[in-house]
Amino acid sequence: MASPIIKIKALDFPWQTSDPFLFCVHHADNYPKGNDQMGPDESLAGRNIGQDFTLKDGWRMYHGETVPGFPAHPHRGFETVTIAKNGLIDHSDSLGAAARFGYGDVQWMTAGKGVQHSEMFPLLDRENRNMLELFQIWLNLPKANKLVEPHFAMLWSDNIPTLEYDDENGKKTIVDVIAGKLDDTLAAAPAPKSWAADPANDVAIWTIAMESGAEWTIPEGQEGSNRTVYFFEGDNLKIADQSIRPYHGVELQANSEVTIKNDGEPARLLLLQGKPIGEPVAQYGPFVMNTQNEIQEAMNDYQSTQFGGWPWPSHDHVHPREMGRFAKHVDGREEVK
Repeated sequence: MASPIIKIKALDFPWQTSDPFLFCVHHADNYPKGNDQMGPDESLAGRNIGQDFTLKDGWRMYHGETVPGFPAHPHRGFETVTIAKNGLIDHSDSLGAAARFGYGDVQWMTAGKGVQHSEMFPLLDRENRNMLELFQIWLNLPKANKLVEPHFAMLWSDNIPTLEYDDENGKKTIVDVIAGKLDDTLAAAPAPKSWAADPANDVAIWTIAMESGAEWTIPEGQEGSNRTVYFFEGDNLKIADQSIRPYHGVELQANSEVTIKNDGEPARLLLLQGKPIGEPVAQYGPFVMNTQNEIQEAMNDYQSTQFGGWPWPSHDHVHPREMGRFAKHVDGREEVK
């Protein structure tokens, strides 16, 4: 029988993805205790402030100058799926929507015709270290939906299905179903204009945690889908009986069951799967369209409209320290967790 493995590749920054996905990054930062401004209570000397992507002392400031994170920046033509595994993220956008989310929550944002947003990482704990771990995944939009109205939705952790599997030795695998269907379990609904909103597109986003010694079989997907498993934590994994080194991605045949065995320390993986959109991709930074002319139009539109402007006091806006997890939507609807 032919191996279901198509390709194995070392993970760069960002991780390589396949259509319909554009981009994936995994951020893991062990921040120090916070100061009164919700930034790190340590010296920032020796960091390239505003462009700090070097893991120094276990953490990075990214584009932040006071609080770590990504101050206001534009997007057009695709979606961001932000999985906050640990720590908190403060979202603010040009439409007036806002959120603080984390600890298993997921934000699904359709940029559509254009939106600015900021993603800051407030360090609320002034006594202990502040851990942050997140994935951000860029999911493309087809031409028909590239200029839809922007939209953002919160998939709160208590609404994300978690499935537990015990193998014949009682070893456990836990799968969070962020998008798609696993066995008879459907994920929470994605944004309405997403490529993932149509089940025929076979989009799946799962995070997978395996105990030492655990074995689990990925079920068969649809023929023609792209499927990649990213092995980002652990030390001794086998996929379809082939040893996989840590921090490698494994491209798989989607229409085959594939057995994963974890022979080492506890392992974690991310699975991305979906039918390809199959359209031309033209990308310039935060704009993803089908042609270079459309990219130029996006740049012109942003320069003239700022995609609605910026209604917040600063481009690195963070919410008050005392606020918990919440979301305020463009229509005024509020959620408090």
